[in-house]
Amino acid sequence: MAHTPAWRNFKRTQDLTVVTASLIYAGAVVHAFGHLPGGQHKVVRWTLLFPAAFLLVSLVTPLLIGPLKRMLARWVWMSFLAGFGQTVRSILAGVLLLGGAAALIYWEISSAGERGPAEAASAFSSYAAGIGILAAQAALVRQLERDPEVRKRIEV
Repeated sequence: MAHTPAWRNFKRTQDLTVVTASLIYAGAVVHAFGHLPGGQHKVVRWTLLFPAAFLLVSLVTPLLIGPLKRMLARWVWMSFLAGFGQTVRSILAGVLLLGGAAALIYWEISSAGERGPAEAASAFSSYAAGIGILAAQAALVRQLERDPEVRKRIEV
């Protein structure tokens, strides 16, 4: 069955948010190789290995633990009902939030020499955890589509 334009836009926005956040992260990793001290092995550890653990935990945990899954699914549904990802204004607000997070991670990288590389590592881990949650939300959009009550509201 076909979905309403609002649902298609919302679903597309969820997917594009994950992709955009991942691209920002990849750019930050490339940037880190030229700016973080400690050699390539440490940079890989700080930007890829440790953050991967945070990403996996924040992605898998809300999808496997029932109460967390229900809470996040409710959040996703309320976001749809509030109009997130369906208007230019809401999409621009999301882009501004992603841009702010990108500015923060790039600032952390550039100031790592002064404040220590652990600061940059925590920024990468935090951002990776955020990407995991965004990916979990995108996955829950597809699960919501199978809910009979939701389908009544999103199908044409």
